[in-house]
Amino acid sequence: MIRTHVIPCDLPKAEADVLSGVSRKIERRTDKNTALIAVGGNALIRAGERGTIAEQRANAATTAHYIVQLIRRGYALVLTHGNGPQVGAQLLRSELAAPQVNPEPLDVCVADTQGAIGYLLEQALKDALDAAGLSVPIVTVITQVLVDERDPAFNRPTKPVGPFYTEEEARRRQRELGWAIVEDAARGYRRVVASPEPLEIVEIDVIRSLVANGNLVIAAGGGGVPVARRDGHLVGVEAVIDKDLAAALLARGLGVDTFIIATDAEQVYLNYKRPDQVALGRIGASAAQEYARAGQFPPGNMGPKIDAALRFLRGGGAEVIITSPERLLDAVLGKTGTHILPDETADRQNYECLPLGAKAQAPLALGAVTTC
Repeated sequence: MIRTHVIPCDLPKAEADVLSGVSRKIERRTDKNTALIAVGGNALIRAGERGTIAEQRANAATTAHYIVQLIRRGYALVLTHGNGPQVGAQLLRSELAAPQVNPEPLDVCVADTQGAIGYLLEQALKDALDAAGLSVPIVTVITQVLVDERDPAFNRPTKPVGPFYTEEEARRRQRELGWAIVEDAARGYRRVVASPEPLEIVEIDVIRSLVANGNLVIAAGGGGVPVARRDGHLVGVEAVIDKDLAAALLARGLGVDTFIIATDAEQVYLNYKRPDQVALGRIGASAAQEYARAGQFPPGNMGPKIDAALRFLRGGGAEVIITSPERLLDAVLGKTGTHILPDETADRQNYECLPLGAKAQAPLALGAVTTC
C-alpha cells in the first residue's frame, strides 16, 4: 500500500524537507502492494546489439512480460528506466545534423529519450497486459529532477556522454564550447558532464495522483531531466543524474513498499568475478553499508545501486530487491535476488546475510566465504 513515513534525521536537509512535504500530500491510498521498478539499460539494448528500434521493441516486449507477472500478483507499479545508449545516439544525430539544424542541448536530449523510451515501453506493456487479460492504464510522465547548480559535481564533471572524438577535435570543442574532455580507454576522447545530487522530483504530485488512480506510470527515465531554479524559473542544465539515485528519490517520495532494481545480474555479489565470489541473499542495511565502505561495490557498477538502496531504506522504505528482469517474480516471492532490509527488520529475522530461506547463526564477516 502507499504509506506515509517518518523522515529520519540522518537525511540531508534538502532531501528531508522534500520528503516531508511530499509525504504529507498523499491523500488517497490503495490496498495493493506498491513497488517502483528501476529497469536497467539492458531492458531495451542488450550487450552486442546495435540498438535498432526493432531490437529495442523486442527487448521491451520481453521486459514487459516479466513486469506484468507482478501486476497479475496484485502489485501497483511505477517504472523508471535507463537511457544512456539512447542519449548517446541522440547526441550523435544532433551533431551529424548540425550543419542543417540547430543541435539539441543535453537536457532536451534526455527529455526526447524519456518520451521515445516511454512510447516503446507503453506499447510493450499494453500488449503484455492484453495477453494476460488485464486492463491497466499506462502513462509516461516527462519528469524533471531538481539539482543545485552549486553542487560540487559541477566542478568535477565525471559522466561521459556522446560520441568519441579524435584528440584534435576534442581539444577544439574544449576551446570553443567549454566542454570538459577526458581520454576514454584508448578509444578516443569524450565529453564529460556533471552528475549532481537529485533533490526533488518536480512532477511528484502528478505521479502520485496517477498511481493512486490505478495507472501504471513510467517516470524519471534516465534519472530525469536535470533542471535548476534561476530567478524563480526552472531551466535545464548540462548534466546527467544517476538513474538509480533519482529512482530512489521517487520511490521515497511516493512511499512505495518495495524498491526493485532490475539489472543484468540475478543477485549482488561479494568478491565479484573472483574465485571466492559470494552471492548475497538477505542483508541488513548496516552490513550493506559496511561492504560498500570496504570497496565491494565499484562506483561504475553496483556502487550507485547500493547507494540508492540505502537512501530508500533511510527514507523509511521497507525493502530493496536487486535482481535481473527475468527473475523479478521469483525475487518478489523470496526465491532469489538480493534483499536489503532495514536493520530492525534484519535483526527481528535474525540475519545479516544468508541464503534465501535460511537463518544465519551470526552476521557475515567481511571477507568470509559463505553460501549466502
